[in-house]
Amino acid sequence: MCQYCNDNEMSKHDYKFNPEKGRREFLLDSMAAAGGLAAAMSLPMDALASMEMPDDEVVRIGYLPITDASALLVAHAMGYFEDEGLKVEKPTLIRGWSPLIEGFAAKKFNLVHFLKPIPVWMRYNNKFPVKITGWAHTNGSGLVVGKHTGVEKFEDLGGKQIAVPYWYSMHNIVLQMALKNAGLEPVIQDQTEALKPNQVNLQIMPPPDMPPALAAKKIDAFIVAEPFNAAGEVLAGAKMLRFTGDVWKNHPCCVICMHDEHVEKKKVWSQKVMNAVVRGALYAQENKEEVAKMLSREGKRYLPMKAKVVLKAMTDYDPAHYAEPDAIKHEDWGTGRIDFNPYPYPSATKFIVDELKSTLVAGDKTFLNELDTDFVVKDLVNYDYVKNAMDKFGVWDKVPGVNPANPTEREEVFVI
Repeated sequence: MCQYCNDNEMSKHDYKFNPEKGRREFLLDSMAAAGGLAAAMSLPMDALASMEMPDDEVVRIGYLPITDASALLVAHAMGYFEDEGLKVEKPTLIRGWSPLIEGFAAKKFNLVHFLKPIPVWMRYNNKFPVKITGWAHTNGSGLVVGKHTGVEKFEDLGGKQIAVPYWYSMHNIVLQMALKNAGLEPVIQDQTEALKPNQVNLQIMPPPDMPPALAAKKIDAFIVAEPFNAAGEVLAGAKMLRFTGDVWKNHPCCVICMHDEHVEKKKVWSQKVMNAVVRGALYAQENKEEVAKMLSREGKRYLPMKAKVVLKAMTDYDPAHYAEPDAIKHEDWGTGRIDFNPYPYPSATKFIVDELKSTLVAGDKTFLNELDTDFVVKDLVNYDYVKNAMDKFGVWDKVPGVNPANPTEREEVFVI
């Protein structure tokens, strides 16, 4: 039995695994992976959008068990919502992206983190009124490979099987850009079908399944958010091929999302929510070791992983640890393994939407063809609440990637 299976941080016991529920969530994610996210909803999107929101203004957080949710979880743990005079429920852990989308669309949650391309799909393909109100974090992901593969660089990935968490994800975009740069062709086909030497087969896999699948040699590599890369390294014999934050400097991954009806009509409430989230992001940036322990299984149990794994996921960015392969080529960038700057830079939204148009996904993505990127940059994101909060708490000079002379704009840096 593999080490991961002996010491599985995401064990069935930790998850209180229910086989029927697990199958349902797998089917939801499978439908989403195929591009049929609407089929993952129990009601049509327009019907969900018309459902009434509870009028009690209680903050209801939904999240996946990844470090991307740190700002939300820290804000809850530290009492920042209560400091703003808000009532808040205990955050609800959700095990897959589609169930989280479903819960948000059904108005079960009014504050969530989504992979950034997800609200693009929701708002413009399915006309669901979702709004990005900030970034959940920057960096915080990587591509790990099995030691059995002998892979030392992107060019070595020809003929390999790689898992991604979602077609509509920063991970899929960055991975495919890197593969194409290496002269490789991303494909989506049955894993049993033969691959040409220059082809790389992609498949969707829930993040908790990735480390054990790699340990069992069912896949050759995976790209995902932390702490699953760290779990792969510690428990499944994986080695880091490249940190995504070393390819795209201070990139967004997950974003904070709220409903339009709150953002547009409940402005005082929305500002208070973002005040708490920004404080949570700043605390996470300045206290990574403490936050890793806080979130872990030995702490407040927001994440069902041991502190040693979460700590590695949030703090281990030593080039000496990642020289073979050379996973950190741009040490001079001064980035962390994960960082927390909540401001949603328009240039990054434009980069993602533009690149998504040429990214291979399963299912129909024709809605992207006529999508005006400049319109999306203005329409998808509310910049006011997060900026007000960052001004209020003096955050600009305490988070990475900020130009003091022009803190709300930046140039995207992408170097493979």
